[in-house]
Amino acid sequence: MTYKSTFQDRAGQAAEAKRKALDQYRSRPPVDEKLAAERRVAGEAREAAKAEKAATKKAERRAAGEAEAADAAAREAAAAPKTEVELKAARDARYAARKARR
Repeated sequence: MTYKSTFQDRAGQAAEAKRKALDQYRSRPPVDEKLAAERRVAGEAREAAKAEKAATKKAERRAAGEAEAADAAAREAAAAPKTEVELKAARDARYAARKARR
């Protein structure tokens, strides 16, 4: 495009570029159906593997959460206040140890 080009010149250049692009598009090789089918099957296999991996990861997270809940319950049970019988047994053991030292 030059400085002195007219509208018709620019329109002609645009039409030529459009025609050239369409010719290039039409000249590309046709799609091989066998290759397209193989690609589709490979894509489906990738999607299945991805879904299986996600399900496995979700199950592992769920199991880890359940294990954490069980650990928390065990810690809570261990930290629970002792009953009177347990307190009395501990006091008696301390008394007996003190008596044994004398």
